[in-house]
Amino acid sequence: MAKKAHVCETPATAWLRANSVVFTEHPYDYLEHGGAGHSAAVLGLDPHAVVKTLIMQDEAARPLAILMHGDRTVSTKNLARQIGAKSVEPCRPEVANRHSGYLVGGTSPFGLKRAMPVYVEESVLALPRIWINGGRRGFLVGIDPAVLGGPLAARPVRCALAE
Repeated sequence: MAKKAHVCETPATAWLRANSVVFTEHPYDYLEHGGAGHSAAVLGLDPHAVVKTLIMQDEAARPLAILMHGDRTVSTKNLARQIGAKSVEPCRPEVANRHSGYLVGGTSPFGLKRAMPVYVEESVLALPRIWINGGRRGFLVGIDPAVLGGPLAARPVRCALAE
């Protein structure tokens, strides 16, 4: 029996394989500024279970990643308070690209170019399955959310706001 070819090999999928994480591949037609809502609609997924990876920085310009439901926004004030920072703000796209090693719209928390703390909205961990960027625009991977708290060691926080 022939082995199924993989859709895409990225630093993220290499990290998942290296950590023995079982995942499914979900390519879709990328839409500039379409976000998690677009990928969810195209793939027939619940936007709440599509998790976006956002690269932010604290007041000292130290990068961090936050994993958030696709249908929610991050309260930067609540995030800053919970992680002991004075403030948190999104990085400019070119800065986020440099920190993560990925293009904005294709950022994955797996296989980041630069080591940085990763935080996850606590309620994401309660979902039965999530879909998260696989390291390329137009490419999600389906995984068990336990991977986020396990091999990735993302710290849970509560900072979601309804969009």
